[in-house]
Amino acid sequence: MNWTLYGHAGRWILVDAGSAFVKNANENGCFMPDPRSLRDVLPRLDGLLVTHAHEDHIGAIHHLWPRIGCPIFATPFAATLLKSRLAEKGAQGKAKFRIFKPGASFKVGPFSIETVPITHSVPECVGMAIETKAGRIFHTGDWKFDPDPLLGNPTDFARLKRVGDKGVLAMLCDSTNAEREAGISSEAEVAKNLAEVFRTRRGKIAISCFATNLARLTAICRAARMTGRKVAIAGRSLEKAEAAGLEVGLLDDRHSILSDSRHLKGLDPHEIVLVCTGTQGEERAALAKLARGENWRLPDIGPGDTVIHSARAIPGNEAAIEEVMRLFRARHVEVLMGLDGDKPLHVTGHASRGELKTMYELIRPQFAVPVHGEDAHLKAHGALALECGARTATLTVEGDVLRVTRKGVEQVTKIRIRHLAALESSGEKLVPFEGRVGMMATAPAAPVAKAPVIVVRRQGRAARLGSRRAA
Repeated sequence: MNWTLYGHAGRWILVDAGSAFVKNANENGCFMPDPRSLRDVLPRLDGLLVTHAHEDHIGAIHHLWPRIGCPIFATPFAATLLKSRLAEKGAQGKAKFRIFKPGASFKVGPFSIETVPITHSVPECVGMAIETKAGRIFHTGDWKFDPDPLLGNPTDFARLKRVGDKGVLAMLCDSTNAEREAGISSEAEVAKNLAEVFRTRRGKIAISCFATNLARLTAICRAARMTGRKVAIAGRSLEKAEAAGLEVGLLDDRHSILSDSRHLKGLDPHEIVLVCTGTQGEERAALAKLARGENWRLPDIGPGDTVIHSARAIPGNEAAIEEVMRLFRARHVEVLMGLDGDKPLHVTGHASRGELKTMYELIRPQFAVPVHGEDAHLKAHGALALECGARTATLTVEGDVLRVTRKGVEQVTKIRIRHLAALESSGEKLVPFEGRVGMMATAPAAPVAKAPVIVVRRQGRAARLGSRRAA
C-alpha cells in the first residue's frame, strides 16, 4: 500500500498513502493502514508527499482525512483527483494542498525535496530526492523509462544524474519487474498497434485500461481518429480521470470523447470504440456489465466484435479476469489479452532489469532498499543492486524501522501495523480489518516490502520511535 515515513531532527514526512483491494465472494472494498499505528509520529508529521496518482499510492487519503491532518504536496493531476474525492467525503477545503509541478523543489520541515520528472503509466509521476543535514535519500516511486510517453515529458535523465552527483546515501527503488529481462517499451508503440487493430477489425471494439492511464486513453483516441472510429468511456473512475486531465490541461484538442456511451448506439459497428473500467475483473465495473449484457447504456457486443484487455493482471485477480473474458468468448467475441499476435496492446509501467541498471548508474547510491514487489522481486532487486555497486541491499517487510547513517542501514525496531477497511457492506465506513487477511485481493505468499519507516540520522545512539530524539 506504499506508505513510507521519513524522519529527521524530530520531524516526519509521509510519502504516499495508498490502499489495496478487498475482493472475495462476500465483500468488495479496500483496506489500508490504520493511522493509529503511527500515533507517536502523526503530531510531528509535516507533510504528505504524493509521487503519483495510482490507487496503491493515494487510495487511502480521502478515507483517512482528517485523521492525517498535515498539508498534502501533490502535482496538479493528483491534487485534482484528491480534491474531488475529499469533496465527496465532505472534507472539501479541510485539507491544505501544496501543488507543485514535476521538477519543482521545496522545503517540508527539515527536509529539502527535489522532484524529478519520471515516466510511469500515469501522468505527472515524480521521483523524490529527500535531503537532510544527515544525507540524501532518493525515493523513486513507480517508474520506467518511456522514450515517447505520449503525455508529458520523458524522464529527466540529466536531473537524475545531478542527484547522483550530489551523493546519495540510500535509494528506495521499485522492484516490480526486477526479475524481468526486457527492452524498453513505449506508449507510442501501443498507439501504433491499437490503430492496426482498429483498422483490421470490422466490428465494435471494447477496451479495458486503468482509469488514470491517460496516455493509454490518448493512444486510443489517436488510433480511433486515424481509423474513423468514435470513442466513449464507461465507468465512474474513467470519467473522473478524464475530467481531471481536461481540467489541468493534460488532454488537448486531439482528445475527443463522446459525452455519453449511449451515443454509440446510433453508429455502425466499425465506428465504435468503448473504453471500460474493470481491468481486474471487478463484478460491478463497466467491462463485467458489458460481458453480462446487463446495462442498457452500453452497446450490445457479440460475434464479430473485439475486446482488448489493455492492462496487467494484479496477482490474485487472474481468476476474476478470466471469468469476465469467458463470458465474452461465450458470445463469440474475439478477446485480445494485451497482444495482437506478437504486437503489444499494453506495456508495463515498471522498470525491467536493464532500466534498473541504468537507474543505479545515474543515482549511484551507497545503500539500496528495494521496495514495491513480492519477495522474489525484492531478492532479485537486492542482488542486482549489489552487482551495480551498492554497498548493501536491505530487504524489509511492513512496519520495519530502518536507521540510515553514513555507516550503513540497520533495522532498529518494528511497528505492528493495524489495518482499516472501507467495505461496501459498511457503506464505506471504516472498520477494523484485523483477522480478515483472507479477504485481501492480493494477499502475498511471502512478505511484501510496502511500508518501511526510514530514520535518517547522523552518528549517534538509536532512539525510541516516539521520542523527540528519534530521527
